[in-house]
Formats: sequence, structure tokens, C-alpha cells
Amino acid sequence: MKKLWARVVLLALLLCGAAHADVNFPPWTQPVIDLTGTLELAQIQVLNARLAAFEARKGSQIGVLMLPTTQPETIEQLGIRVFDEWKLGRKGVDDGVLLLVAKDDDKWRIEVGYGLEGSLTDLAATRIARDVIFPYFMRGEYYAGIDAGVAAIAKIIESEPLPPPARHAGSTGSNDPLGFMKFLGGFLLAALLGITVIHRYTLRLKGSNSDSGGGNKSGVGSASGDY
Repeated sequence: MKKLWARVVLLALLLCGAAHADVNFPPWTQPVIDLTGTLELAQIQVLNARLAAFEARKGSQIGVLMLPTTQPETIEQLGIRVFDEWKLGRKGVDDGVLLLVAKDDDKWRIEVGYGLEGSLTDLAATRIARDVIFPYFMRGEYYAGIDAGVAAIAKIIESEPLPPPARHAGSTGSNDPLGFMKFLGGFLLAALLGITVIHRYTLRLKGSNSDSGGGNKSGVGSASGDY
């Protein structure tokens, strides 16, 4: 009898754990991920292109996750978990933003990295949701609402004095003939000076190495509610 009760208790615990399992979501492979099938592929592509261009210009990352429900988790719990796992924003800058929409729950949440809390405050995020996004959602126009919402978020971030995005060292191409001539002239001058110096002195070359590192992402501020 005791063994039977032990098995019943164990089964109950397992069922309870299954009922409270975390919501699954994919890794962050693009700015906008829709798990509800609401947005058309072309609409997602437009949003992805706009947010990728914004990141290239400003450095800050804006991610959007649209899913049917966050249950059994609260939208607050899921929002923090998605933000942490997606690692939105730059290391040491913490300039990421997550717009989370639970369509069937009629709930929203905006997670904001610490680096943006001075401008994208809880009040500002709530106003964007209430005045910009929800009027479209109430009419079933989810693409228009998300598009207007991320545009409003990006506009606020634009005013934030963030570090410029990292620039990759570019090479001079045929599209910039003047730049190429300057490069070639400088190279030839340096070569001539080098030859002259070699004839006069014995040079010893020393190499140098440099390394760089970034900080870890920190916590977030947030705003959430119903619509």
C-alpha cells in the first residue's frame, strides 16, 4: 500500500511538472519571429530588413517575438527568459529591446536593456503600446501595429547617445577611384622611404598583438499589460 501511494505521489509530481513546463521558443536568428502564422512572409522580410538596417546604423538591436500564449508562464517570466537567451543588445552597452506579443492572451511586454532605460522608460514603452500598437491590434492589423511599434521604439533610441556601431575595416574598391589613387600614392611614397632607410640603417622588426573584450549583458527594465 505504501508503494502504491508513493507511485501515485510521484506520478502527481511528474504531471504537475509537465503542466508547468517552460514555453519553447526558437533561438534568435532574425529580428522578427512569428510563431502564430499571423504575419505574411513578405511582411516579416520587410520588418527584418528595417530592423537590420537600424542595427547597422545605430548599433542597438530590436527583437520581436509573436506567439499564441505564454501559459503556463506569465508574460513577465517569459519576457525575461527570451531577452536573456536571445542576448539582445551589445555587450557593455545593454541596448537591446524585445517586443513580446502573446496574441491569444491579448498581452504584451516590452523588455528594455539597462543602456536604454534613460530614454525608453516604462512610461514611454506603455505609451507606445497603448497609443501606437493597440489601435492596430484591435482592428486585427498586427503587421501594421508591430511596424508602427518598432518604428516608435527606434525613434526614441535614435535620441540616445549610444556608442557608434562597430565598423569593419573596409577595403578601397573601384567605386572610389580618388580613394584608390590616394592609397596608391601613399603606398608608393612609403615604399620609397622604406628603401632609403634600408640602405642607411639596419632595421629590426617587432610585432605587436592587440586584444579586445566586451562586457556581459545586464538585466532589463520592462513594461507589460493587456490590450
